Amino acid sequence: MPALVAVLVVGCSTVEQLNPFASSAPKVKMAELTPFTATLQVRTLWQAGIGSAGAQTFTPAIVGHSVYAAAADGSLARFDDGHQVWRIAVGQPLSGGVGADGSLVVVGTPKGEVLAFDAANGHEAWKARVSSEVLAAPAVGGGLVAVRSGDSRIAGFEAADGKRRWVYQRNTPTLSLRSHVGVLLTERYTFAGFPGGKLVAVANSNGAAVWEVTVAAPKGTTELERVTDITSTPVVEGNRVCAVAFQGRVSCFDGNTGNALWSREMSSSAGLDMDSQYVYVATDKGSVHALDRDSGASIWKQDKLFMRGLARPLALGESIGVADSQGVVHLLRRADGAFAGRASADGSAVRADPQRLGSGFLVQTVNGGLYAMEAQ
Repeated sequence: MPALVAVLVVGCSTVEQLNPFASSAPKVKMAELTPFTATLQVRTLWQAGIGSAGAQTFTPAIVGHSVYAAAADGSLARFDDGHQVWRIAVGQPLSGGVGADGSLVVVGTPKGEVLAFDAANGHEAWKARVSSEVLAAPAVGGGLVAVRSGDSRIAGFEAADGKRRWVYQRNTPTLSLRSHVGVLLTERYTFAGFPGGKLVAVANSNGAAVWEVTVAAPKGTTELERVTDITSTPVVEGNRVCAVAFQGRVSCFDGNTGNALWSREMSSSAGLDMDSQYVYVATDKGSVHALDRDSGASIWKQDKLFMRGLARPLALGESIGVADSQGVVHLLRRADGAFAGRASADGSAVRADPQRLGSGFLVQTVNGGLYAMEAQ
C-alpha cells in the first residue's frame, strides 16, 4: 500500500497484520506484467533528480511549467521545463512533500518546522512550527498555507509572514495509520480526511469546521479490524467532493452542505481521482475501478495489477495513469480500463501522487527521479 508508511500504536504490541511489508506478513506474489498492443505511446518529456525520499513520501508541487521538488536530505529545487532554476540545501532533513503557489514554496521537517522560501530564487521567507512532524505536503493558495502535522492537526498560516491564523484539531482513534495524507485547499474551504473515516470541511478564514461527514464507519471486533482511516487527499470536481478510506468505503458529498450523494464498499490507502463523468479508485489489492460520478455505479474494473502497490490514479483526458511499486507507469483507456500504454521510470517505487503537468503528468520516485511524461 503506497500511502501506508507505518502504523501508530497505543496499547498494542504489534500491527504487522496491517503492514504488507512486515516480515511475518503473508507473501503474496504481485501480478506479472503481460504484453498488450499499445494504442498510446508514453514519451518522456524530461527527467531530473532531486534525491532519495528514504522512508518518507515526497510529492512535488507544480505551478504552470515550474516543478518544485524536495528530498529527505534537505534538498529543495525548482525546475522549469526540466531545467534547474535553483537548488538549495535547507540545512536539515525534510519529511514531507512541497507546497507552492508561484510566489512561495513551503516544506516541513520531522521536528515540526515549517520552512517557506521565495519561489523565484529559493531565498528563505519565514519559518513557523506545528505540533509534530510534517509528513504531508503543505497546501498553499489564496494567502493561506495549510499544514497538516502527524498528530492530525491542521494549522493555517499567513502566506505573507508565517503568522498563525488558526489551528484545527479533533479527537482521533487510539490506533491509526501513519501516512503522508495532506489537505485539499480550495477557495473557501480546506478539505481533510481523518482517522476513523471522517471528512471535514474547514473554513479558510478562521479554521472552524463547516461540516463533518462519515466516509466509512469502523467495523469489526478488534482494534486492527476497526482501523478505517482516510489516508489519501480528497478530490473536488465542481460542487462534489469525494474521498475513500482504508478498510472502508468510497463516498461522495455535496461540497457546500456535506450532504451524502452515494457510497460504495471499497478499501484504498492510495486514493482516487475524478473527472466530469467518473471517479477512479486504486484499491489496496491493486485493482483500478471506474465508478459513475453521479451514482457510484461500476463502469469498469482493471484487475491485472494485483498487489503491485499502486499509487493514486490520475485522470488524463481519454486515459487514466497509475504508477506502481516497481516504478512502472500504466495508462488505461478511460472508456473500458484496458491497457493503452506503459513506461518505466528508474525502477524504484512511485509512492507520491502523480501530478498533472501541462498536457502530461509528472511522477517522483523513491530514488528521487523526476519524470515528466506525455501520452501520444
